[in-house]
Amino acid sequence: MNTGENAEALRKIADFIRKSSICLLCLHFYVYCYAAFEQWQLTHSIVRQVLENIGRTGLFKEFYISKAGALLLLIVSLVGTKGRKDEKLKLSTALRQIISGLIIYGTSYLLLRLEASVAVLGGLYITVTAIGYLLIVNGGTLLTRLLKQRLDEDIFNQLQETFPQEERLLENEYSINLPARYNLKGKVRKSWINFINPFRALLVAGTPGAGKSYFVIRHVITQHLSKGFSMFIYDFKFPDLSVIAYNSFLKNKHKYKVEPKFYVIDFDNIYHRCNPLYPESMTDITDATESSRTIMLGLNREWIKKTGDFFVESPINFLTGIIWYLRKYKNGKYCTLPHCIELMQMEYDKLFPVLRTEPEIEVLINPFVTAYVNGAMEQLEGQIASAKITMARLASPKLYYVLSGNDFTLDINNPADPKIVCVGNNPQKAQVYGAVLSLYVSRMIKLVNRKDQLKSSLIFDEFPTIYIGGASGIEGTIATARGNRVCTCLAVQDISQLRKDYGKESADVIFNIVGNIISGQVLGDTAKTLSERFGKIMQQRQSLSINASDTSISKSTQLEYAIPASRISTLSSGEFVGSVADNPTEKIELKNFHSEIINDHDAIAAEEAAYVPIPKVRETTAAEIEENYLQIKDEVAMIIESEMERIYDTPELAHLLIVRND
Repeated sequence: MNTGENAEALRKIADFIRKSSICLLCLHFYVYCYAAFEQWQLTHSIVRQVLENIGRTGLFKEFYISKAGALLLLIVSLVGTKGRKDEKLKLSTALRQIISGLIIYGTSYLLLRLEASVAVLGGLYITVTAIGYLLIVNGGTLLTRLLKQRLDEDIFNQLQETFPQEERLLENEYSINLPARYNLKGKVRKSWINFINPFRALLVAGTPGAGKSYFVIRHVITQHLSKGFSMFIYDFKFPDLSVIAYNSFLKNKHKYKVEPKFYVIDFDNIYHRCNPLYPESMTDITDATESSRTIMLGLNREWIKKTGDFFVESPINFLTGIIWYLRKYKNGKYCTLPHCIELMQMEYDKLFPVLRTEPEIEVLINPFVTAYVNGAMEQLEGQIASAKITMARLASPKLYYVLSGNDFTLDINNPADPKIVCVGNNPQKAQVYGAVLSLYVSRMIKLVNRKDQLKSSLIFDEFPTIYIGGASGIEGTIATARGNRVCTCLAVQDISQLRKDYGKESADVIFNIVGNIISGQVLGDTAKTLSERFGKIMQQRQSLSINASDTSISKSTQLEYAIPASRISTLSSGEFVGSVADNPTEKIELKNFHSEIINDHDAIAAEEAAYVPIPKVRETTAAEIEENYLQIKDEVAMIIESEMERIYDTPELAHLLIVRND
């Protein structure tokens, strides 16, 4: 036991051994410098007789035996010494003195070979050897005062915050597997990030430059296409992801039972045309309502936080009526978004009677008709003008051309006709294009989330730049589409960005219901939320106390965050943290990870150099686009004209005509 009595006894033993070392060294000097001692008249017959008796033991048989014995005793005494610790002392200082002392102590015998008197040589040898001995003593004493437990070696606590991670490759027909490496107590180990159940949704977070696309999303695309997924990609910075998808499609299209077709929607460089409101996909008026809400809230993001307000719901209802009227008119022949935009611009005297010919939208149109009849024009303009002005932003010939065609339908996971669809945005026109693309996504999700369809992967880069609301929006898709083999991958920069564009409640729901999450560097609330999600691990803590007589070290273990928010805020590009979801039949014990994803940069660069561009299926001239634009206007004018003639010619419809009270 470390009691005071034991410490004192140990000190006395060490002192005795050191004194024995000094005595032995003095006897060594006396024996081998005896002639010098005789000249100095420091000899005695009794001492000589004692040394002769000791010499019979063999201690002075060889020159080095007694000298080495004195050094050995000195070392033993130093081992048992406990010096007062000094955190400023350095190991190099102690070693420098010990090594110097050993060299001097060991080579001092060479002085005895010099040409000089016996007295001079003896004095010189004793002095130099004693200096070497003292250097060894001083260096050894400094060595015992060194602080062995250095608390400043891991100042960022990186070693304590490491934890075991999944090192097995767990692969199935749906999985996304990313090779990685991680640090465990200072040792770098290889690992795998296994998203074995991507149908529970994957959220990819990270500030710009964190490596979301390069390290994660590109692998989601390539691996899912190699496993026979149909796919929808929202490519914010078109064609970055679309080119990857196209070349991966060319490489893997033979693996599908039915070879899929590749389609691209881009409003700047026209590839394909698609009508998101094609009539066969709209079975009842609720489809029109969801489409109307998506397009209006996509164009007016501030309305998302005011859902339910009179002047928000009124334009949505008005657009719903327009859409559903065109869906019913001639079985949806003119049911496109461009026709809706043009129809909204018609004069009220003609528009309202025409809309009232459709009984299903009577309840939607009546408030506007009443306001018009009663001369409440300010109210009417407040209700409708916001819709007209908002939709007028989409009145572009190119948009009209793309939105009015029917090259393909949005049921991408139809087993008989699988598709890979890429829709491209333009960061400089993100608000307008994003609203239209939101409509594509909204309609696509409703068609994809059905039973007995092909497995599909929906990938959204910079997800907050589009709006997908309603019961069948992204929240509903994540919550219900798992059983229909729909994998949803959302890329966001930060949860605050999601809250800004979707509102706090929806953003928090999206953030909390995803089963798989992988995040690069994020800051603020996002880092804090992720840290809490990853939980705590047992970490060792130690404290050091230094006083005049002793040094004490206390160690303890306590629960601390496995990946603190400060660590998430300082991740390097390519370094990710996250958590994976498992299956009932494929359990993953180590779900959390903090690792660096390994990309073969040379192989990726060579692959990208060999990419072929996405081919254009048509060469569209400006004249064709303009002709289509004018044709839509003419068709809407024809609808109004023909319907008004029918109303005038049919007495039973005369009550639909509007007579203003003012």
